[in-house]
Parts: sequence; structure tokens; C-alpha cells
Amino acid sequence: MYPQARSLLFRLDPETAHGVTLRGLALAHRLGLASRLAGGACIDDPVEVMGLRFPNRVGLAAGLDKNGDHLDALGALGFGFVEVGTVTPKPQPGNPKPRLFRLPERKAIINRMGFNNAGVEHLIARVQARRFDGILGINIGKNLTTPVENAVDDYLYCLERVHPHADYVTVNISSPNTPGLRTLQFGEQLDALLGALRDAASRLDRERGRAVPLTVKIAPDMSAEEIELVAGSLSANAIDGVIATNTTVSREAVAGVPYADEQGGLSGAPVFEASNTVIRELRRHLPELPIIGVGGIDSGQAAADKLAAGADLVQLYTGFIYRGPTLVRECAEALLRG
Repeated sequence: MYPQARSLLFRLDPETAHGVTLRGLALAHRLGLASRLAGGACIDDPVEVMGLRFPNRVGLAAGLDKNGDHLDALGALGFGFVEVGTVTPKPQPGNPKPRLFRLPERKAIINRMGFNNAGVEHLIARVQARRFDGILGINIGKNLTTPVENAVDDYLYCLERVHPHADYVTVNISSPNTPGLRTLQFGEQLDALLGALRDAASRLDRERGRAVPLTVKIAPDMSAEEIELVAGSLSANAIDGVIATNTTVSREAVAGVPYADEQGGLSGAPVFEASNTVIRELRRHLPELPIIGVGGIDSGQAAADKLAAGADLVQLYTGFIYRGPTLVRECAEALLRG
């Protein structure tokens, strides 16, 4: 069914199609049809990572459901976990449209959404209303109007608000669409940010009597030396896990393709190898750190390759757009007991 639906959806503006698809999934869920779209019930392949028991290793990456408005429908598609966001303290519209572009020749997407979201209070209300009882990650960021030197205040505010509702919290410091954000990935700025967040998370864990792992989402556009430095900061600040990777600003793999010159982050198949390289380097430096691999997974074999590179779990986004809900089951089966 999905190839036919996709041919219709791809005639629409990408952002319009995104909204239509989510509303369609919500309707299918209300009619009890969501699991059928994915080819059956959730694959039972439990694994413990970061002290959490995941029903299977395949998750939905942040960005598809920024506000947590469709948790129940997405959760019914067989994902072992769902990550929502990126959410910021205050609502913000994001960058001007158009800001989302398909590159079907490369099974890729370019986005410059700019953390468009309804704010952390809206997301919390939606999370509290959910029936989905699977593992939930909440991805947090800073508002565009907050200076980079004050970014820690936004992250701490969001962490405090989402901590009671998340199974894990992701610190997004790697989106290329918020000016200056990626500078937080390196050196003293990274250590200062992670140190403050680690202290706050540990305090919240003690006060609320529940451990909520803290993960960091990083970019693929780093040299081996930069990855080593990031690994050192993750270790020094006792971060519980890392998500590798976000989108790339490189256009080498899509040169000459329509929309390739649009500003923003490139996701999908062209990021696959770059993401795997980061995962391998992280695993070399941090043998025990849980890694969630994301970037270019469009088949069960690609998911298995992420684990072979060193990931413990995987997340889907662009491949899910191109392949549809059956990709979730395909990947979960490929990783079964693996």
C-alpha cells in the first residue's frame, strides 16, 4: 500500500505531506489499523540499554513528531521506542518556508526547520495524555533568540520540565539549523554544558526517585580528532549514551541533484557511511557507552550494519519516509536476538 500512498504524498509540498501523513496515521490508529500498516504487532526482542528495557532495538528519531501530538499512532507501528522533539522552552515558528526538500534520486531529505515547535509546556501536556506505554525519549534544545553563551539555561529549563515524563532525555547540540548551536559540541563549551546538565540530572534523579538517562546527539561532520575530544567529554561528564548522528552539512554525495544546494541538514542514504564512521570511532574510544545509531537506515541490512559498526540501538527517520511503516518490522526482524 505505501508505495501507492507515497506517490500521491510526494506530489504535495513536503511539509504539507508530513502533516497529512501524521493525520492519516492518527486516523488509522483510531480505527485500529495502525499495526496492520506496519505488517503486524511489535517484534518482541527485548534488550536492556542504559538501564531501560526496550521491547526491540528499533526506534523513531526525533523530528518527525516534534510536539508529541501523535505518540499513540506512531507507537502502534511497532517501534521499540519513540523520541519526540526537539522541544524548546518557548514556542517558536522555526525558519521561513519552504524549509523541507526531497532528493528522491538519493533517498534523501534536506531540512532547515529551525526547531519549530509549540514549546515544552505543550509537549508535556501531550505526553501526559498519551496511551502509548513504550520507551519515550524527549529531545531538548535552545530557542533561537537565546544567545549561545546562555544556551545552558534553556537546556536546564527543559530538562527540569521533561524529567518526570521521559524515559531518557536527549541533548541536541548538533542541528545545523540554529546558528551557533554546533559550537557547543567542542572544548570548554561542551564540558561546561554537559557538566551542568549532568549535575542537574543527577539531582533530579535523587529528588524524584527515578533514574532518567541523559544522552547527547552529535553531528557526523567531525574529524577523528574531534570525535576523540567529544568522546572524552562524554566520558568525563558521565553521559549515559550518545545518538550518532544528526544531519550533515556536506553535499558531496548529492552534488548536481535538484535542491542539493538548499541550506540545511541532509539526511537519508547519503549520511549512512558518515554516521557509521562516527559510531566506529566512538566505540573505539568508549567501549561501554550505549550508542544509538541513526542515519541512512532504509533496510534491515542497513540496520544490521549500524549494529556491526558498534551501535546498541537504531533510529529511523528519512528511511521511514521513503519506505513506510513496514520498514520498522523489517529492521526489528533483522536485528532479532542480534
